[in-house]
Amino acid sequence: MSSANPSPDHRRHFAVGLARAFAGAVIFGLPLLMTMEMWWLGFYMESWRLALLLVLFFPFLVVLSWHVGFEPTFSLRDDVVDALVAYAVGFVSSALVLWLIGVLKPDASLREMVGQVSLQAVPASIGALLSQTQLGGKNAKQQPRGGVALYWSDLFIMSVGALFLAFNLAPTEEMVQIAAGLSEGRTALLIVVSVAAMHLFVYAVAFRGQPQDHQKASGWSVLMRFTVTGYVLAALVSAYMLWSFGRLDGLSLAAALHAVAVLGFPAAIGAAAARLIL
Repeated sequence: MSSANPSPDHRRHFAVGLARAFAGAVIFGLPLLMTMEMWWLGFYMESWRLALLLVLFFPFLVVLSWHVGFEPTFSLRDDVVDALVAYAVGFVSSALVLWLIGVLKPDASLREMVGQVSLQAVPASIGALLSQTQLGGKNAKQQPRGGVALYWSDLFIMSVGALFLAFNLAPTEEMVQIAAGLSEGRTALLIVVSVAAMHLFVYAVAFRGQPQDHQKASGWSVLMRFTVTGYVLAALVSAYMLWSFGRLDGLSLAAALHAVAVLGFPAAIGAAAARLIL
């Protein structure tokens, strides 16, 4: 809140933003809310890995609120409050949907229920904060404080897209299975195709959302500063997601790199798409 005694208009705006946040949490969270791997991960994912994910994810939400929160913010305090609200919306919406579809069982232990809901709350909270961008009208006088034209903001937005797609796919067995069937040459080719697709998706074919400064910069500069750097971010996000869900446990370094390259392909596409959408 921006003041101790908010006006009726401010309270109404916050209520509308909160309703959009719930809608965004459900829309963005449904693919994982209805995925069996996520249900089971809530049971057997190590508590410390889940706690680490939740703790590390909170600053990410604060920065995301700074860019595209579900209400205009004007201070770090506002962004922290919005991140807390997004987390709360993520927890509540995830619990309601999981209960509605019969995943939350009354005879389950408290640890199992908390694990299931907490894990689902992460992508749902992203949807809650992105709801203003995707579901609400924008006011020209209420621009995000993050300044999306800045280079570091571009990189962060790419990380958001990479995280969202990586979070949706990392829990599945298919990532490791696909990686196990790839040769070194095919894995290298996948990395090259990922970088090329990421570059073509946004910059080479001039999709809507292409940064204006790219028209002045050289192609090599754009490739290195945005595409290659963006792919590295997507790969790092992919590696952390796979590690968090235990998909890298017991794998050799080569096998782990193959898995990261496999997940890095959709993560790179998500990073490129986020630059167009957000």
